[in-house]
Amino acid sequence: MGESDESPPLRFEMLSQPRYLSAVRAMVQNVAQRFGFSESDCNQISLAVDEALCNVINHGYEKREDGRIWVSVWPVEHPPGIRVVIEDVARQVDPADIRPRDLDEIRPGGLGVHIIREVMDSVVYERRTEGGMRLTLTKYIEGRSAAGGGR
Repeated sequence: MGESDESPPLRFEMLSQPRYLSAVRAMVQNVAQRFGFSESDCNQISLAVDEALCNVINHGYEKREDGRIWVSVWPVEHPPGIRVVIEDVARQVDPADIRPRDLDEIRPGGLGVHIIREVMDSVVYERRTEGGMRLTLTKYIEGRSAAGGGR
């Protein structure tokens, strides 16, 4: 289920239940801190992962609580950063259809994709060949980001 043949240093499996989000947020925040990110960046990375997981739970699994979600974390070496991969076996969608809503549209909710794209340097949605989706989030330590970003 990983992004490559190499096993991730850290992998977390959860059910599609919101009660587990705080544990994943804490894990991602702690790992990002250990990788050398500032407190502000740790909070942003954790927020992006939380928003992504909420989208999987609410839209991919349509709030079903028996879905499986895998969160894998890798260090990025050149330039230094973190890569978080979120995989599921939920409903597949066309990655081109995953867009932030118009910010001029005033209504509650619906800002998750916008937040994710704003705080991460690279955001890649893919359909998994075995079903479901894969989201790869990458953030570089401030001042060392790769040219071009991925927003």
